[in-house]
Amino acid sequence: MTEPFPFLSPVKPVVPPGLLDRAQRLKTPRVALVNAGAATPLRGIREAAEHELAEPILIGDRAKIATAADEIGYDISGLRVVHAPQAAASVEAARLAREGEADMIMKGQVHTSTFLKGILPSSAGLRAKGSRCAHIFHITMPHSERPLLLTDAGLNVDPDVATRMACLRHAVELALHLGIPRPRAALLAATEDPVPTIPNTMESAAIAQWAKGALPMADVSGPMALDLIWSRHAAEVKGYESPVSGDADIVVAPNITAGNAIFKLMVLGMGCCAGGIVVGAKVPILLTSRSQRAPARLASAALGAIAAAR
Repeated sequence: MTEPFPFLSPVKPVVPPGLLDRAQRLKTPRVALVNAGAATPLRGIREAAEHELAEPILIGDRAKIATAADEIGYDISGLRVVHAPQAAASVEAARLAREGEADMIMKGQVHTSTFLKGILPSSAGLRAKGSRCAHIFHITMPHSERPLLLTDAGLNVDPDVATRMACLRHAVELALHLGIPRPRAALLAATEDPVPTIPNTMESAAIAQWAKGALPMADVSGPMALDLIWSRHAAEVKGYESPVSGDADIVVAPNITAGNAIFKLMVLGMGCCAGGIVVGAKVPILLTSRSQRAPARLASAALGAIAAAR
């Protein structure tokens, strides 16, 4: 038998009970599942419904939805099913959210690009023209309730300064809604020194300066290398003074590669549970993946339910 890769954690992720409890005390959101005609997304929304995190609305090819539901033994006779095959499913989900008939949208058996193309353009009516959306991961260590909010590791590929400002604002607002009284946010870079040859360090310094006036409810520092973000000892050794060091609630990545690497390191190498949503539209959007385990799917649904209640 092949030995497991030595850097993979043997610890199984667990949904933080506090996140579930906070979500379950809220009104159950109506969740539009886009292209619901496959076993995996139906299992995901059934799990959410069983934990009182979703009132499912199934969108897609009606016959395929019925077949997939039979395959997994899911009784959908009491659920709303909307016939909108293929690309039309995303458009229909946007319509339901726009008209107040859905509180959250969940990706089903559909390519992410097709899914988002029907939801995020300003023509879909779910966000103001010129506004920016962000993906935020809520990541918790095993046996810990405290989250790290990581943005953006799933939507904005190479965000400019204005987009990172929007990501930071969205993350601060979500942190406050999660009960973090004064969020501490770090702007990730390779070094804490603004260096012209590393443009994102200069940009991070500008964002941190902007945040002093734009986000007075948060402590924002940057640029910060990862050791300074996670380790107060490293900050003390290097003479870096910031209330964020060793105590960050939020990390803003300079690009999707850095953010995605941190997310996967924490999940695969540290056994963390990561729920994620897209915010900035009229309703939260869940970009669920077929490779996500049940704890991550439930954490995402819980996070979406909390965001939907804002």
